[in-house]
Amino acid sequence: MELSQKQAGPASGSPLPAPSRTPTPAWAAADDSVSASIGGLQEYYYDLCMEKSQEIKPFILQILQEVDKEIEKGSVGITLNIAGNSRSVSGERVTGEDFWILCRVLKNNSYINGLDVRYNLLSDVGAYYAAKLLQKQHNLIYLNLMFNDIGPEGGELIAKALHKNRTLKHLRMTGNKIENKGGMFFAAMLQINSSLEKLDLGDCDLGMQSVIAFATVLTQNQTIKGLNLNRPILYGEQEESTVHLGHMLKENQCLVELHMCKHDIKNCGMKQLCDALHLNRSLQYLDVSWLSVVSNNIEGKGLVALSQSMKTNPTLSHIYIWGNKFDEATCVAYSDLIHTGRLKSDNTDVEPFVVDGHVYLAEVSNGLKRHYYWTPGYGEACSPSSNAGFSLAPVGQHL
Repeated sequence: MELSQKQAGPASGSPLPAPSRTPTPAWAAADDSVSASIGGLQEYYYDLCMEKSQEIKPFILQILQEVDKEIEKGSVGITLNIAGNSRSVSGERVTGEDFWILCRVLKNNSYINGLDVRYNLLSDVGAYYAAKLLQKQHNLIYLNLMFNDIGPEGGELIAKALHKNRTLKHLRMTGNKIENKGGMFFAAMLQINSSLEKLDLGDCDLGMQSVIAFATVLTQNQTIKGLNLNRPILYGEQEESTVHLGHMLKENQCLVELHMCKHDIKNCGMKQLCDALHLNRSLQYLDVSWLSVVSNNIEGKGLVALSQSMKTNPTLSHIYIWGNKFDEATCVAYSDLIHTGRLKSDNTDVEPFVVDGHVYLAEVSNGLKRHYYWTPGYGEACSPSSNAGFSLAPVGQHL
């Protein structure tokens, strides 16, 4: 169950009275977990803000008020959604100091197992408290910190906190510029952590060294099901990172989804990936179910080779290729895959059409994570065709 700002009542900014008080026994006053459950999250938040001389944010108070109602109904497995890009809240953001109070509130709460604070202003200050939360909150399975101005130091804190955490399944760090330094700490973490199943580090300005480190670590890690390495900062023409990722795909026996958008993959690198996919054809338990190569620099020969992989690899089911360089051989190859049924139309982002006897490919809106950065105002937010990644690797809030 997910609670968002939109569900939390009137728009924030309007004055709110202090929450109604529930008598708390003297023996419970010093116990965070007991006071939070007896008095309610909204009351506990209010009291902590008063005690620490911290500004009380009405929109946070409203959301916690809604959570209290759900807890009273017996709801469990709640995802607390305080996303900063919610249309229902104008200009409100959670700061690092606000997050300090929130972490205190949530520290021992057994009803909440997901926290979404994307598009806020946590910075490395908030990352420090997120790391503390991961060390002390043993019910959290989903944490979304994307686009919170967290840098390499904050990334290091969170990665090190995951050395001992055994409950978190899905972490989204997308858009936080942790750079190569932060990426190396996350790669090192995957040598130790055996519970994290999905890690999103797209748009984090990872470098060549950290991408190669992830490829190396994942030859041994058999827990990660989904990995997002979109848009790293890579230099050179040798495609070293793609070569290492290809080798990893030959060895890894667990990875379900791999995001490699904007890696500037060329035909040579594509051949390395295809060679790995060909070798996987006899290993049914090696569940490399799809590969995303959107917006790279792959030309006809490489794209045709990828289409041939679908004929020899029975587990490869989703291919997304829009943004690369299509020649007629590519268009014909993918048209044949779709028309024969080997590649289902819902499992790709292109659609063939014919003009004057020539086959072309048009873009369609299907994708692995169409609503990755936002949630639509109407309609289904997690339809299988537009968000295939959630059904292929159902972790975090989509378990």
